[in-house]
Amino acid sequence: MTAPSGIDRAAHHRLDEAWLAAAWSHPSTRCFVVSGGQVLIDETPDGRTELVTTPSFEAPLTEAHRYFLGTDEDGVRYFALQRDSLPGRMDQSARPAGLREAGLLLSDRDAGLMVHAVALENWQRLHRFCSRCGGRTVIAAAGHVRRCPKCGAEHYPRTDPAVIMAVTDDDDRILLGRQVHWPEGRFSTLAGFVEPGESIEAAVRREVFEEAGVIIGDVSYVASQPWPFPSSLMLGFMARATTTHTQVDGEEISEARWFSRDELTAAFASGEVLPPYGISIAARLIENWYGRPLPTRAAA
Repeated sequence: MTAPSGIDRAAHHRLDEAWLAAAWSHPSTRCFVVSGGQVLIDETPDGRTELVTTPSFEAPLTEAHRYFLGTDEDGVRYFALQRDSLPGRMDQSARPAGLREAGLLLSDRDAGLMVHAVALENWQRLHRFCSRCGGRTVIAAAGHVRRCPKCGAEHYPRTDPAVIMAVTDDDDRILLGRQVHWPEGRFSTLAGFVEPGESIEAAVRREVFEEAGVIIGDVSYVASQPWPFPSSLMLGFMARATTTHTQVDGEEISEARWFSRDELTAAFASGEVLPPYGISIAARLIENWYGRPLPTRAAA
């Protein structure tokens, strides 16, 4: 989910109702249903996994919850339809899947479409009323705005910036932590939300110190990843520790450990440490230090 999707979001068309109507009616237009963060996926005869899309003229009725997602390089327009449940499939081969599973399997294009749709659905379900006056809002801009007819306020999808960092020390060990609610053996990089009025570099240093008691010096940006659970943007960093003594907060992090590459390899082999899910930017950050792909495990 960090790779380019090949989809032009074409935001300049979102307020053009005539263009949207023509795009929806075009025979090449494709759409899919999103419900509760899930979509339908299916396996192709050649072993690939695809997002199940249908022509717009075969789509279930849901005029008020139709979201324009963009156009691909071939000019195909894509829409997501928000519904209370996913449609059934007569061939029984498709199955529902959430982003943690589907993101590992889908192409960059399909994963990009799915993450956009899931993020919009999450926001739409949680922001039906105006935060200014309490009035019921209505959908506008092809699903990317909610307007309040009562007071005229416009509300936009929120994105909460969060930092996630692979911390290393002068001996080139990596610091991994285990959250209090995670199962035994699950370790990953440290992470946390950016606070109001805070730079992302300051957030990296604050979160590492608060969670593990380690002081951070240099911080370098690596990559970002949309993470709509429900509305985060994960900003990935490499961070260099200037101290190595750990003292976990006990509220978010129950354990923090330093690993050399050999120690982490042995811990993976013995099952003492479970690798992060392959879809996560945490796995990419650890691999950036590890120097090779991590062992894989299926998403739950």
